[in-house]
Amino acid sequence: MNQHNYCVIMVGGAGPSFWPLSRSNRPFPFLAAAGNGKSFLRHTYDRLIGLVPKENILVVTLRQYKTLVLEDIPEIPESNILLEPYGRGTAPCIALSTYTILKRDPEAVVLVAPADNFIETREGYSGTLGEAFEYAASHDALITVGIVPDKPDTNFGYIQAEGGSHAYDAAKPVKIKTFTEKPDFELAKVFFESGEFLWNSGIFIWKAQVIREEMERLAPGITSIFTGWENALGSENEKLFLEKAYMNLDGISIDYAIMEKTEKGWVYPADFHWASISNWDTASASLNNNDPDGNALHLGHQLLFDCKNDILVSSEDDKLVAVSGLENYIVINTPDVLMICPRDEAHLKDITSRLGLPEFEEFR
Repeated sequence: MNQHNYCVIMVGGAGPSFWPLSRSNRPFPFLAAAGNGKSFLRHTYDRLIGLVPKENILVVTLRQYKTLVLEDIPEIPESNILLEPYGRGTAPCIALSTYTILKRDPEAVVLVAPADNFIETREGYSGTLGEAFEYAASHDALITVGIVPDKPDTNFGYIQAEGGSHAYDAAKPVKIKTFTEKPDFELAKVFFESGEFLWNSGIFIWKAQVIREEMERLAPGITSIFTGWENALGSENEKLFLEKAYMNLDGISIDYAIMEKTEKGWVYPADFHWASISNWDTASASLNNNDPDGNALHLGHQLLFDCKNDILVSSEDDKLVAVSGLENYIVINTPDVLMICPRDEAHLKDITSRLGLPEFEEFR
């Protein structure tokens, strides 16, 4: 196992489109995925074991979630939990982890993975990422993993590979041509049928020194805030240093800050089963029971009649959930919230946009 290989798991905060299971005190990376009760974070950590030495796995999260990380991964050294004072997007998160790793190992090759991915099998995942590690170690490339799509899907961003139709069939890195955020269905269909586009997984692999150089060249507004990192990170002054730095940072993703601008961007095609859990539609893929009527279920006791294409979830296994005559609805039951709304992101936004009102503070 290469001692210069590192992994960084990015753990974000509560996402309103996954409410009411995801809350400010326990966002969805800490919630149990389907199957064995392990959290999405723990599943991500376990998939990385064997790719890199355990001591080279780091987690970046908000300061208030340190205890939750230790609950899910009690064996992780506390020095491997990097704590951001505020959420500022993936670019500052990656800057912090890059500088931290460079202090430990100037020759590091780093895999960056979000904790909100649902991946059914480890086999294809480990093989693809192992090959990507080898490529990144011998090339000055910024690699993002692209998932070969099996249908048009509006829940994911897309990466266009250079070389025309099915240029990525050779199963090797391909130069990136364009990025597109989540398209509407018609555009997603065009992308899928063209054979030139892959889903953007948000998984990256690169040499730490290469991403540092590109960030300092293309995103000086971020990296200049970290001036003095060599002495501050890992010291007793780190907390105050990051507090001051993050107060002056704007939120921005690594795609916008670097990947859409760099000439070193490559996409590595992968065909393992993958989903980014960003809303209830994508979450339904991880539920452990889907019935013949298209209902995604995670229930203890249930009585369902004439229900189609619903998402039905209860966090209380002892409660009987009885539903009749619903189609394309979301029903989420928790000890303090029952949410029933059409399976449409606009309706969910109508609800979550009102959670900012003072009378609903305890339910955020």
